[in-house]
Amino acid sequence: MTTGVTDPTGLALSPPPRDPRAPFGIYLHVPFCASRCGYCDFNTYTAGELGSATSPADWERAAALEIERAASVLAGSGTPPTVDTVFVGGGTPSLVGAEVLVGMLERIRSTFGLTPGAEVTTESNPESTSPEFFERLREGGFTRISLGMQSTAAHVLRVLDRAHTPGRPQEAVAEATRAGFDHVNLDVIYGTPGETDDDLARTLDAVVDAGVDHVSAYSLIVEDGTALARRIRRGELPGTVDDVLADRYEQVAERLSRSGFHWYEVSNFATDEAGYCRHNMGYWRGGDWWGIGPGAHSHVAGARWWNLRHPARYAAACDSGDLPVEGGERLHDADRHLERIMTGLRLAEGLPDGAFTAEERERADLQVEAGLLRRRPSDGADGPGYALTESGRLLADGVVRDVLL
Repeated sequence: MTTGVTDPTGLALSPPPRDPRAPFGIYLHVPFCASRCGYCDFNTYTAGELGSATSPADWERAAALEIERAASVLAGSGTPPTVDTVFVGGGTPSLVGAEVLVGMLERIRSTFGLTPGAEVTTESNPESTSPEFFERLREGGFTRISLGMQSTAAHVLRVLDRAHTPGRPQEAVAEATRAGFDHVNLDVIYGTPGETDDDLARTLDAVVDAGVDHVSAYSLIVEDGTALARRIRRGELPGTVDDVLADRYEQVAERLSRSGFHWYEVSNFATDEAGYCRHNMGYWRGGDWWGIGPGAHSHVAGARWWNLRHPARYAAACDSGDLPVEGGERLHDADRHLERIMTGLRLAEGLPDGAFTAEERERADLQVEAGLLRRRPSDGADGPGYALTESGRLLADGVVRDVLL
C-alpha cells in the first residue's frame, strides 16, 4: 500500500493478490482528439471542449504520477508485476507526438519492467502520423501500430466525421512497415448509413492490398447522445438494419478469409497467431491490467475500478497525491463466471467443458444441434469444449445469452 495515497473504493489501493504467473498489461488512455467523430461516445475531448481547464502537458504529468503509484501499490513489499503488453488508446494518441508516447513507455519500463518480447501497441490517426513518427516509435520500443481506416469511401467518411482522406491509411501502413513494424492493424467500420456493398468491397480490397497482418472489423453501433444518433433521429440519415449488418459481416469474413486472414475473435482477423493482439486477448481471457488515464478501467484479480473521466478532475486527483479512482466493484464468483462465458465464447478457441455448469453444457448442446456451436476436439491443451461455428459468429451475443439463461 502506498503511504498517504487514497482512493474512494479501496480496490485500487489494495487489490486482491494476483496470480504472479498470469500475464499483466497496462492500458494508457490519451483523451485528446482534433475533432469529434459523429459516432463516437468514447471518453475523448477536443481542445475547444477542454478550453483552459487542462492540457496535454497536464495529462502527461498526471499519467506519469499514476504509473508510479500503480507500480507502488502492486509491488506491496516486493516488486510490481512485469508488464507483458502495453496498449495506448484514445482518443488520438498520435496527437501528443512520438516523443511523449516514447517517454510514457520508458516510464512504464523503468517502474514496472517489460518482459522480453513485450507487445507495445499504439492507436494512431493516419492524418497525425508521418514516417518520422513511426521511426521514433519503433526506435523507442513500440512493436505494433493500429490505424483507424473505417472506409475508403469519401461519403462514408463524411457521415462518420472522419478527418482523414481516402488513401492516407494505406500510406501510413507503408510508412509504419518501412519503419520496421511487423504488426500493423487497420480498423474498419461497416454498416454506415449510405454505405453500399461495393463501398465495403473496395475498402476490403484496399485493406488486403495494404499488406497488414491484422484487421478489426466492427459493425456501426449508433450510441445514444452522439451526433450521428441525433441525425438519424431527425430523419437526416437512415438507421442501421440488423440484416444488412449481418450481410456485411459475412462479406468481411469471406473477403478476408479468401486473402489469408482467419478470425480469432468475432470482430478480429489475423494472418497468423503472431499477429493476434495479445493485449486484447488478455481482456477476453479475463486477465489483469491497470488502466492509466482519464476514464481508464482496470482489473486485478477480480477487482475492477475506473478513473475519473474528465481530464481536469483526473489531473487534480493525481496532483493531490490520490489515485484518480471514481468507482469500482469486487466481482463475485458468479460475475466472473458470467464474464468468462461472455468473452471466451467470442474467441475462435472457445472454452473447455469445465468453464460451464452442467445446465449450461446442456444448453450449449442445443446450440450445437442448431449449428451455432461446435464441439471442440479433445486434443487441445485444456480438453474438449465448445466454440462458435461460422453461422454462430453472426449471432454470437444471442448464443451466449441462450447458454447462460
